[in-house]
Amino acid sequence: MTQVFRLAALVLLALITLSAQAQTLAGLGRPSPGRQVIDGIIVKVDNQIVLRSDLETIYQQQLQQAEGKPLPPDIQCKILQSLTLNKLLLAKAETDSVVVSDEQVTGELNRRMSYFVQQIGSEKKLEEYYNKPLRQLKEELRVQVKEQLVQQKMQDQIAGKVSVTPREVRQFFNKIPKDSLPYYSTEVEVGQIVKLAKPDAKAEQATLAKMNDLRAQILAGASFAELAGQYSEDPVSAKQGGELGFFGRGQLVPEYEAASMRLQPGGLSPIVKSQFGYHLIQLIEKKGNTFNTRHILMKPPTGGTDVDMASQELLKLRTRIQADSLTFAKAAKDNSEDKETSGNGGLLQNRRDGSSYLPLDQLDPAIFFTIDTMKVGSISKPLPYRTDDGKDAVRIIWLKSNTPPHQANLKDDYQKISTAALNQKKNKALDEWFARNRGTVFIEVDPQYADCKLLDTEQ
Repeated sequence: MTQVFRLAALVLLALITLSAQAQTLAGLGRPSPGRQVIDGIIVKVDNQIVLRSDLETIYQQQLQQAEGKPLPPDIQCKILQSLTLNKLLLAKAETDSVVVSDEQVTGELNRRMSYFVQQIGSEKKLEEYYNKPLRQLKEELRVQVKEQLVQQKMQDQIAGKVSVTPREVRQFFNKIPKDSLPYYSTEVEVGQIVKLAKPDAKAEQATLAKMNDLRAQILAGASFAELAGQYSEDPVSAKQGGELGFFGRGQLVPEYEAASMRLQPGGLSPIVKSQFGYHLIQLIEKKGNTFNTRHILMKPPTGGTDVDMASQELLKLRTRIQADSLTFAKAAKDNSEDKETSGNGGLLQNRRDGSSYLPLDQLDPAIFFTIDTMKVGSISKPLPYRTDDGKDAVRIIWLKSNTPPHQANLKDDYQKISTAALNQKKNKALDEWFARNRGTVFIEVDPQYADCKLLDTEQ
C-alpha cells in the first residue's frame, strides 16, 4: 500500500502542478490526434466516481514522463488504486463533514493558474492553447482544485501530526542500498524580498478622472460592454465586453463582491478599488448566492520614479542585513510584498517536493543569470522585474546555498532525506487508516479492472 500512496502523490502532482510542456491540465487537455477514448464510470466509492478518462489522462502523462522507457506492467492498476484511494478520502470527508472554504479554493485556483500562465508564457498563449477564455479554464478546474484541497485536509487530519526524529532519519537513510542512493545535480537555495512600485498621487488622480468620465458616459446611455472592450485593462474579460461570468460568495476579492452584491440587475457601481486597480461594475444577473457582472478595470501607471522609490526601500533593507542587524528571513517576512515567499523567509519553493532546494537548470532565467556570479551569502542590488500578474516591482535576491552535484548523503541532504522518511511514516499512518475504513464505504469496480485488487492492503 505504501507504493500505492507514493503513486497517489504523483497523481495529485500531475493534476495540480502540471507544466505546460510535458503535461495537460486534467480535464482540460486537448485530445491526442487520432485517439478517441470512450468514457464511462469504472469505479464507484459511495457517491464518488472514477472515470475511464481519469485513468487514461494519468496513464498518458506517465508515458510522456517515461520518455520512451517501458512502464511497469501493473502501472494502470497502480494509477487506478491511487485514484480510488483519493475518492475514498472524499467519501469519508463527506460523512465526516470535512470542508474547505470558497476563499481557499479561489486562492489556490488563482495561484495554480498563475503558475500555468508563467509556464506557457502569457494568458493569451494559455487561452490559445486550450481555445478557451481564462475564466472558463478556471471554472473547469474549480471542482478538481476543491476536491484536491479536501483530500489534502483529510490526509492532514490522518497523518498531519506525524513527525520523525533525527535517529529515525538516520535509520531510514542507512536502509537505502548504496547502489540505490540518488545522485543530485547542482542545487541552490534562493531568497527574495519584493517591493511593488506604487503609483504616485498624480497617476492615481488621472486614473480616477478617466474612470469618472467612463462612468458618466455609461450613465448617459453609452454601452458598458463597448467601453469595456475599448478601455478595460483586464484583457480576458475585455474581449467579452467586460463580462466575468457567474461567481459565488468568496470567489472574488472582497471589495468587488461587496459592491456587486449591493447592485440590482443593470445597476452601476461607484468606482471600486481593489488590489488589482480600479473597477466600474455592472450587475448583469443574480442567481441565489451567485452573480454575473461585467467590469472595466484600470490600473494607475507606474514609472521610473515609482520603481526608484521601491529600490531605495530595498537598499536600506539590504544594508541592514549586510550589517547583521537584521536577518534576511525576518526582513522578508516583515517587508516582502510577495505573499508566496514572504512566509517562507523569502525562500523560493521547489514545486515538486516543497523544499527550498532548486535544481540550477530549472531556475527562472532572470534569477539564474543574477546568481551566476554571486557568492553564497551575498545579496544582489535591487533588480526591477514584472510580477506574474503584470505589476512593476523591484527585488533583492539572496543566494543562501549552492550545492555541487553529488550522491545523496546525510550531511548535505538531511532535509530531503528527512522529508522522505517523514513521507514513509505518514504513508504508514494512511495505510492503517485505510485498513480501518475501507469496509465502511460501498465500492463497485468495473469487471474489466477486477484484477487490480483495489484497496488491497496486502500489496
